[in-house]
Amino acid sequence: MPSQSRLRTGTPDTGRPREACGIFGIFAPGEDVARISFFGLFALQHRGQESAGIAAASRGGSISIHTSMGLVSQAFREGDLEALKGDIAIGHTRYSTMGAPKRANAQPILARGPNVTLALGHNGNVINASDLRNELTGWGLSFDGSSDSEVIAQLYANAPARNWPDRSAYCMRRLRGAYSLVMMTGTELVGVRDPLGIRPLCLGKFGDGYVIASESCALDHIGAELIREIEPGETVVIDQAGVHSFVWPGARSQHAMCVFEHIYFARPDSILDGKRAYATRLAMGAELARLHPVDVDLVIGVPDSATAAAVGYSRESGTPYGEGLVKNRYVGRTFIQPDQKLRDLGVQLKFNPVPEAIAGKRLVVVDDSIVRGTTTPRVVKLLRKAGASEVHLRICAPPIISTCHFGVDMGRMTELIAAQRSVEQIRAFVGADTLGFLDMPGLMRAVDVDDNRYCRGCFTGIYPIPVQLDMDKLQLERPTAVAAPKPIGVRS
Repeated sequence: MPSQSRLRTGTPDTGRPREACGIFGIFAPGEDVARISFFGLFALQHRGQESAGIAAASRGGSISIHTSMGLVSQAFREGDLEALKGDIAIGHTRYSTMGAPKRANAQPILARGPNVTLALGHNGNVINASDLRNELTGWGLSFDGSSDSEVIAQLYANAPARNWPDRSAYCMRRLRGAYSLVMMTGTELVGVRDPLGIRPLCLGKFGDGYVIASESCALDHIGAELIREIEPGETVVIDQAGVHSFVWPGARSQHAMCVFEHIYFARPDSILDGKRAYATRLAMGAELARLHPVDVDLVIGVPDSATAAAVGYSRESGTPYGEGLVKNRYVGRTFIQPDQKLRDLGVQLKFNPVPEAIAGKRLVVVDDSIVRGTTTPRVVKLLRKAGASEVHLRICAPPIISTCHFGVDMGRMTELIAAQRSVEQIRAFVGADTLGFLDMPGLMRAVDVDDNRYCRGCFTGIYPIPVQLDMDKLQLERPTAVAAPKPIGVRS
């Protein structure tokens, strides 16, 4: 049964982990920055489908913002983009991991402080947002929404600092968790990656201007050139004089980026940690083939996220690859939910088998993960109904035994099937003939690291910083105690 928090999001329970957001920013005087941001966000739509927004400003002018619920293509009309004039713009597409999916939580968010007025877009999750919000409320600040992103925006706007290095240093000492940020003032575009580097962020060149984005695929779509990935704890400030960079001394020397970016979240054509995600997923499939070989007739992937891994499995095993499932790519992109009777009809809403490709065949079916186990049994049942004689599941992630606290909605501990059952029990539950997960050494070989450069907390229960094991994404929806008033600028 889906948790109450997921029932309130307005998107079907797909059994998949859901990412937080996609962020985009551009500094390009003389260009149509709002329209460019629209297409940048379009390339990042996979990172969030609940709301979208763009903020823009001419040099030294006030910031204009347009936000709306729904997909990027639904959120903007031609007139909305034409009204967002300027030389600088930031954009955001959201999936909520803290705060309900409502208009008040849509981004970018505007925040005003004594030394700066800024707009902000955020990807990630700050785990001490409730405490910080109480403190900021005690300073006399008010909040319109219930997201951790608004807490970050207010903290940056009201930090006791007059320049970006000091502002980011103050905020990085206070914030705990994951935050890749794009911010803008009337004269500057700013990108920030948290000291752990949990969520990706990259810098690109666009003509005489610059672009900051969650993934390099957004740069490709607008014709920008990737310069580099932004480092953990780095603040990049772009203004008329060029690019200025500052790294907080307390940042890690190596990132603790979420390894699920490689497994599932990032688009396969994006570059993460210097490697194309497609190549990494090919390697995951090859590792699976070596770890869990089986005599079959055909390898198929659950589209689209496991397609590359299925190709890798096929190449390594020498077994032909085929397309046995067709995906309806627009399921989960609507706010109209099927009722329980339609839900009970199964996963036909999302996948449809190709009987001519799989009838009478022994299949290896490669998928990216099993989180709650809600979708996988339906996929297996569909394939058997279409005539598959055997179904052998291969998963290119280790079993998920713990929740994520850094910007991924995986559900509560009690909903994670691998936290409650053994691999054999999961196999029996989903109805597969065999089930094999990629192990941690194989995953690390696939992403080509031999150190602790990635967060693997959902697989190990060990996180880069201490966390509360069961957090509520709607915690800021409820009234909380207010800290004693403190003058703005006084540090705790």
